[in-house]
Amino acid sequence: MNSVKILAFPFLSLLIIAISHMAHAQDLALSPSPPPTSDGTAVDQGIAYLLMVVALAITYMIH
Repeated sequence: MNSVKILAFPFLSLLIIAISHMAHAQDLALSPSPPPTSDGTAVDQGIAYLLMVVALAITYMIH
């Protein structure tokens, strides 16, 4: 059980760092930006992958 805690802490801390970095990634632009080139499916897929990783981490910690 102790090894699970040792492995889970760095993984979860990297996950939190990545999420907080994504939250600060977009700055306000002074000039108008070009229109978006995607229809948002990449964003939806990224959110789905993130939720799957979180569910995997929670399952790993509980098991």
